[in-house]
Amino acid sequence: MPACLPACIRPAINSWPPGDNTKCDHLLAFFVHWTPEAYSLEGSEAGRNGGFVLLEKAKELEIIDDYFKDREWEVLSVNEYHHRIDEINAEELCSLCERLQIVTTNESKRRGNIAVASMDVGPDANKPTLKGDSAILEPEHIEKLTVELPPRTVGYPWTLLYSTSEHGMSLKTLYRTMSNTDAPVLLVIKDTDKQVFGALASDPFKVSDHFFGTGETFLFAFNPAFKSYKWTGENMFFIKGDMDSLAIGGGSGQFGLWLDEDLYHGRSHFCKTFNNDTLSKKEDFFIQELECWVFE
Repeated sequence: MPACLPACIRPAINSWPPGDNTKCDHLLAFFVHWTPEAYSLEGSEAGRNGGFVLLEKAKELEIIDDYFKDREWEVLSVNEYHHRIDEINAEELCSLCERLQIVTTNESKRRGNIAVASMDVGPDANKPTLKGDSAILEPEHIEKLTVELPPRTVGYPWTLLYSTSEHGMSLKTLYRTMSNTDAPVLLVIKDTDKQVFGALASDPFKVSDHFFGTGETFLFAFNPAFKSYKWTGENMFFIKGDMDSLAIGGGSGQFGLWLDEDLYHGRSHFCKTFNNDTLSKKEDFFIQELECWVFE
């Protein structure tokens, strides 16, 4: 057996069978090959100072062996090993966050809730500004709809862009009034049964060859309780504009909300886009008032 070996492998040597020098030679060759700067054997001084320890007495091996025999060892599964490492890493991460004053998502939410609870929020704090007079919307309608609107509408006034009482009952006129905007549109309808319902369209209404829009689009109804119908992800039949009709939501040949070119007759069916109920009392309805509000 060679007289010098790396200190990190001495404990294992004593377990080799007596006279089995081949393993020791192979291991030594491995260290010399991969780390010649540390384990080069050129000269006895290099061997003594290059990371090797000269074993003068066999008794030293016995002492090392006794040391490892007295240690407590535990065999861990791979999963348990990783679990314990994760626990250590988590503790270190929490400590680091505390030192750097990093706030976790849960802590941020908790602090936000405390801050909101401590504020004296008035009943009109989230009430939007309406530019125009509505013949349909009541304060309770506005309150419910405000909560459901997409984030990009927050902070903008509601501007009345089109209404049948002011512009007449014409789908073509509705398209023309929306030619100069790219803001989301709130379509509100009151039918002859006094039912209020409609849709939030992610894009202005226009004539199109195909369906357009995004998942921000949704349907809603007050019957009389408010209910909104958000995108299911089943399809992307959001908005379809034709010269003689306007449709919102679709699937299996039926539309969630459909209006004719005179904005007088409409239909509402279940559709896969929003998984909605019929918005009106009956599938076919007649429009009394219709308004389109934009957020700009």
